[in-house]
Amino acid sequence: MNTLQQEIIEELKVKPVIDPKEEIRKTIDFLKEYARKYTFLEGFVLGISGGQDSTLVGKLAQLAVDELNEETGSNRYKFIAVRLPYGIQFDEQDTQDALDFIQPSITYRVNIKESVDASVRALKEAGISLSDFAKGNEKARERMKVQYSVAAMHHAVVLGTDHAAEAITGFYTKYGDGGADLVPIFRLNKRQGKMLLKELGCPEHLYTKVPTADLEEDRPALPDEVALGLTYDHIDDYLEGKEIPADAREKLEGYYVRSAHKRHMPITIFDDFWK
Repeated sequence: MNTLQQEIIEELKVKPVIDPKEEIRKTIDFLKEYARKYTFLEGFVLGISGGQDSTLVGKLAQLAVDELNEETGSNRYKFIAVRLPYGIQFDEQDTQDALDFIQPSITYRVNIKESVDASVRALKEAGISLSDFAKGNEKARERMKVQYSVAAMHHAVVLGTDHAAEAITGFYTKYGDGGADLVPIFRLNKRQGKMLLKELGCPEHLYTKVPTADLEEDRPALPDEVALGLTYDHIDDYLEGKEIPADAREKLEGYYVRSAHKRHMPITIFDDFWK
């Protein structure tokens, strides 16, 4: 294992082997502890897409609020699932299946199409025409904006789905799906997330489906692995300290270096950003 690989694994806190039951318990307790510490808190908010990551975080959050309510003898705590389609989502049934599995306290559906299109038009009127890729980021940021609005009205905080396989590549939108208050599955790679969902009894098709951000209209439902030019197996192996092909390692480490800004708070004069 080279020095950079060790550095990345240490930064992202990935274990080569996990006990799914232990990690489930650890995550639920983390959410409960946060809720107990910050007495204003009455719930957690998360956008549910029908993919692996939001399904996992949503289920863990619902289990946490169920335990909190039982322990306090109240119905104070809520998990609020937010559906955030841009028009009609191609895998809408998967999203419904995820909601059926999670059983959220509250579910909202907010179609972001009108807001995103209005923003694109306003920029165009100002002389700025967004590329399809930039419009995809617009969608991700609109979704996060909605989640924070929902959270504000429910005395809640916003959960993120960032995990180690996303963090190492920077495969998320800065201040979009990368902007959240808590990231409960930080430390897990993609295959470890699947292990937790299997342990939780999730319908198999929700964690074996091909991962896609589905933000680009010119390339709808583009698989993550195609966009990255890397397989999740190679990414996960790397994060577990294993050897992967040299070309895959070079590409992955390149992503890590170039996306450093996404894993950093806004830079101040005190930061050694040039290192």
